[in-house]
Amino acid sequence: MEIRKATIADYDRLVALDTVAASDVARRNQLKAWIEAGTCHVAEIDRSPAAYGVLTYHFFGNGFIEMLTVGERFRRHGIGRALVQHFKATCTSPKLFTTTNQSNQAMQALLLTAGFRRSGFIENLDENDPEMVFFVLLP
Repeated sequence: MEIRKATIADYDRLVALDTVAASDVARRNQLKAWIEAGTCHVAEIDRSPAAYGVLTYHFFGNGFIEMLTVGERFRRHGIGRALVQHFKATCTSPKLFTTTNQSNQAMQALLLTAGFRRSGFIENLDENDPEMVFFVLLP
């Protein structure tokens, strides 16, 4: 597996990988903006995208994993964990944050095993599904 910054040449393959982007114009536009901003990273297996993630610094100046999505056929193979580890290793702030829905048990488990701790929640983003905030202190 190789993890690298995404380029605009990856755009169509990342849209195909992302189950939301396939039917959501706003998500496709956001993905393109992340790629153009240089904040989108792609995990490839045999030169094919398996997952992508976005690392920004808009969260009170801290690193923030804004998006992490793994293609359906690549789930439960450690690719999401590898992207999180990549972001931990490349983050330039002393704290790294991310969020996930309370209903997303798989992402919560991934974050906890990657050393993140719960740090609160945000209500009213998705109806009846609070957003859980996680963070990790970096060396």
